[in-house]
Amino acid sequence: MAFDNLAARLQETMKKLRGKGRLSEKDVDEALREVRLALLEADVNYKVVRDFVKRVKERAVGEEVLSSLTPGQQVIKIVNDELTTLMGGTVAKLQLASRPPSIIMMVGLQGAGKTTTAAKLARLLKGQGHRPLLVAADIYRPAAIKQLMVLGEQIQVPVFSMGEQNPVDIAKAAVSHAGAHSNDVIIIDTAGRLHVDEALMEELVQIREAVSPHEILLVVDSMTGQDAVNVAETFNSRLDIGGVVLTKLDGDARGGAALSVKAVTGKPIKFAGVSEKMDGLEPFHPDRMASRILGMGDVLTLIEKAVSTVDEEKAKQLAHKLKEAEFTLEDFLEQLEQLKRMGPLDQILGMLPGMGGMKQLKNLDVDESHLKRIEAIINSMTPEERRNPQIIGGSRRRRIAQGSGTRVQEVNRLLKQFEQTRQLMKQLTGGEKSRRKSKGLFSLFR
Repeated sequence: MAFDNLAARLQETMKKLRGKGRLSEKDVDEALREVRLALLEADVNYKVVRDFVKRVKERAVGEEVLSSLTPGQQVIKIVNDELTTLMGGTVAKLQLASRPPSIIMMVGLQGAGKTTTAAKLARLLKGQGHRPLLVAADIYRPAAIKQLMVLGEQIQVPVFSMGEQNPVDIAKAAVSHAGAHSNDVIIIDTAGRLHVDEALMEELVQIREAVSPHEILLVVDSMTGQDAVNVAETFNSRLDIGGVVLTKLDGDARGGAALSVKAVTGKPIKFAGVSEKMDGLEPFHPDRMASRILGMGDVLTLIEKAVSTVDEEKAKQLAHKLKEAEFTLEDFLEQLEQLKRMGPLDQILGMLPGMGGMKQLKNLDVDESHLKRIEAIINSMTPEERRNPQIIGGSRRRRIAQGSGTRVQEVNRLLKQFEQTRQLMKQLTGGEKSRRKSKGLFSLFR
């Protein structure tokens, strides 16, 4: 995640505070010095950092905190509150028209992921019951129209295109087309440039004046740090954007853009791109992000991911199989597939309270490449072997290892741990108290 380094630094600082019985103003100053350095290293705007630290200190050195029975926890709560406020406070919803169609302009620099984000947004709105129309108005970037066509076909959303005609004419024609074809949301993928220039801005202004969009979303690459904030300021001054979409938050970005853009521009982050897949666009929740940064978890997002990926009927069937000890390697493989659809495993575990710093934990070394080897091993088995692992003898194990490109020892390990896990599941679903084999659950992922 983009905030990994920042999260590790802040969590370590907060841990020191939590361990103190009483706090002095000097303790708070030392902690805030670490917070300041962590934020600056994360490429947060220095004015934003200065104001943030000032607000935290004003609240943290009050009599109510310093004399509290849990002053460390109080300061952590203050930091959490201020981080939430810094990123917008509450979820900023998409502005849609009371009478359709709603028109959304996607703007931004070339390379920020604007076209892909337009398709992701269309998929998200389609899942909410809308009938979106994608509009190919980027006539300058090679293959931009083709890319949108391919993505539209992939998510089964229509794409309106007039080739390389004037983008303003394309936008106006798209509105008429949407009215005739009952599309209630129009998403216009506009052109970008490698840098902000007058020609780009003038074209975007003309499109805005021609179709009067209900929402203008600026797509910025979170990998660019403070440059993303500068871009947001420029676009906002000319177009009065409604909000920001931060892409590539699943990458190695330091997180400065997410923590700076609202404070600098006054415009909220409305969505975050969390993966390259078409379902990798999520509403931005400032409170949840603040909790994740401080290692408090994000259980609500985890639940939402689970609900959106888990088949309810299959979940009932699985619960029955677990209770009756009928859980097979086929079932396990299906669970791995559902887990993968929820996102990278380190992100999923990072949403659990206390697991934000999991990369620093010695006893929980999650290796996603190992999951791939597990899949390869199971896929190399016959259907009968997956249903009845007990029939897998020495010769079968050698065949499976050869077919999966692994070693016999890895096959042996998987079969042993699977049997331990299956027995544990039976005990847990039967209501028995057992902690003897609980490590088997996580050892499958290592």
